[in-house]
Amino acid sequence: MTERTPIETKNLDIYGHEALPWSRPRDLLAAGVFFGRPAFLGTVRPEGIPHSAGIGAIWMEGDIYFTSGPGTRKARNLAENPACTISAKLETIDIVFEGEAARVTDVVILEKVAAMCRDTGWPVHVEKGAFTGPFNAPSAGPAPWNLYRFTFHTAIGNATTEPHGATRWKFERN
Repeated sequence: MTERTPIETKNLDIYGHEALPWSRPRDLLAAGVFFGRPAFLGTVRPEGIPHSAGIGAIWMEGDIYFTSGPGTRKARNLAENPACTISAKLETIDIVFEGEAARVTDVVILEKVAAMCRDTGWPVHVEKGAFTGPFNAPSAGPAPWNLYRFTFHTAIGNATTEPHGATRWKFERN
């Protein structure tokens, strides 16, 4: 997958600031700012009740990757309905992504993301189509942990430093 370019940019700012360039959050994400920062996955339970969970996230080639044990609420929700959100507070911008998450089974991608995880200090390896290792977040459940690719179609950013502004970017759906 290659980096995506917005097909639509809408300025949401009510104070006269210019629309923010997509490069602002994209460059922060490409520089690895997710590591060590909380991100939150929003899913919907089968009965329609929203659910939110903290996740560790990695940006790779324009998509966001995260893990979850197969028995967790978030994994069960995604199995029923892949539509979800990921929210994060980056260094200079708060951002919400809207899209879908799907389990990754491609060994090449699994190995590539596992290598990135190891580079950040999480010593995981790929075994039988999932991640395993000595630890994960307590809410992830026991190993193995499935890897998910989150592909987004919309991102909404609210700048927290100069230049200020609020912008919505829309992307081609995969």
